[in-house]
Amino acid sequence: MVNNVIKERLSEEIKNSGLTTVEISKRIGVSPEMITQYSTTKKLPKLDTFAKLCKELDLSANYILGLDED
Repeated sequence: MVNNVIKERLSEEIKNSGLTTVEISKRIGVSPEMITQYSTTKKLPKLDTFAKLCKELDLSANYILGLDED
């Protein structure tokens, strides 16, 4: 259940960022396919990639992880 919350919130925030998967992937050092997989498969980012993603997209890790509601 926690994985579903992470995936939903991460997917939503990626879409809301206004950036393409290519732009995001270049900023955090992963392939565009990996960005897509974080939203569409069971694959979750590694901890260091997750931290970079939160930083680049100005996201609260606590919110993405379901620890905070906003």
